Amino acid sequence: MQKIRNFEALISHGETDSRRVVLEIADKTLQRLDAYNRIRSIAHLEGDCLHIGTQTWDLSKKRHVYLVGAGKACNAMAAALDEILGDHLSKGIAIVKVAEEGDVFRNTDVYVGGHPLPNQTGYEASLKMLELADAAGPDDLFIAVISGGSSALMSCPVDRISLQDEIEATDVLLKSGAGIYEINAIRRHISQTNGGMLAKRIQASGAELIGFGISDAVGNPPTGDIGIPYRNYASTPIGPDRTTLADARRVIADYDLADRLPPSVVRYLMEAGDDCETPKAFSANTYYVLNTVPDSCVYAKEVAEEMGITAHILTSFLEGESRDAGTFLAALAREVQAYGNPFPAPCVILSSGETTTKIPENSVIEGHGGPSQELTASFAITAPKAPGACMFSVDSEGTDGTTPAAGGLTDSASYETAVDNGVSLHAALRGHSCYEALEAIGDTVFTGNTGTNLCDFNILYVPRLAD
Repeated sequence: MQKIRNFEALISHGETDSRRVVLEIADKTLQRLDAYNRIRSIAHLEGDCLHIGTQTWDLSKKRHVYLVGAGKACNAMAAALDEILGDHLSKGIAIVKVAEEGDVFRNTDVYVGGHPLPNQTGYEASLKMLELADAAGPDDLFIAVISGGSSALMSCPVDRISLQDEIEATDVLLKSGAGIYEINAIRRHISQTNGGMLAKRIQASGAELIGFGISDAVGNPPTGDIGIPYRNYASTPIGPDRTTLADARRVIADYDLADRLPPSVVRYLMEAGDDCETPKAFSANTYYVLNTVPDSCVYAKEVAEEMGITAHILTSFLEGESRDAGTFLAALAREVQAYGNPFPAPCVILSSGETTTKIPENSVIEGHGGPSQELTASFAITAPKAPGACMFSVDSEGTDGTTPAAGGLTDSASYETAVDNGVSLHAALRGHSCYEALEAIGDTVFTGNTGTNLCDFNILYVPRLAD
């Protein structure tokens, strides 16, 4: 079943041959990354024994087995464990970004949280998780499934900060130009669940914790054997946190946020003592990492080469302003075609990471959009100088920014198409309304939940110039 729901519509116009290449690579890559299949490949139940990779747990010795989870890929992750555990599962709580009609759960309650901004439903579900943790004992087992987006979806601010203040703080941080690590330094230190605080509550009860994670942190290496417990697991609600209170205070100063963040947030972070620091180690927990950010490029390279197309991984560390990345990738396509640098055409050039969009104030926003749509819109402006070049960019979990689209797909003909339809891509970038602009020319990509969450995934195809 295709992951890209509007595949046929996307290849019905523009540079159709180039579009087909990038879409086939993208679709097959997303299928390989699906967390449901990844979990089912390493976990199964034999009688009362739960086998996960190289480890085994006898569930007959557990009083309760609880499933807790949050994230953009939580639908697939929770569904796999709910199915595997069956009646051995006492209760499950999953917080997802988008509930799909095809999601099937037996013993798990599903809540639709808020992302990128937290909401009341996610807050209430988080409180229920904390209640489970506080009531648990040494004979209980928690299995957690966590993917990117959990910081917003599993929203539960400390008592001195209201949910509304956390929502406003998140909005300010996302538009500040700060990187995700810097943003999380603040979000984790004002939360009862994030930054390992949920795991801390589970640890205090004496219960055991098994964690499944998808790492969307730029800089982690590609996964190897996912059935072997991961020794350096960090961050999210269930692992140790590498950020500190000092980091959070530094972010406030570096990005001049003292007067922009809610006073309760600033006051709490400035007054917080060592007892408010997030946990830095959990030696007794068992963690499995299903995918990391470089995996999308690694799998896409394999897919492209299986299709007989030369592919190169440019970087899995792509960060910075989205529109700048789009302009750079268009310039790269021109270099490839003109001079064969750094690779000769035809070729596929792959990248992943997390580009961002700085919005100094809400008054400049004229529509909707997201980083991947801004990247592809920016690419389209320069792409006419690289005939046949095609750029695919998505937020790999299936929703980009504030839109229902996963991202965008533009090529060397998209700019002319936009002009012919009275659409200004320059204006769309200025007003952060690239969703409306790309939708008007049929260049938005729709996937729904993909079952993974590895930040941005980009495919550039550069054909050889015609003789």
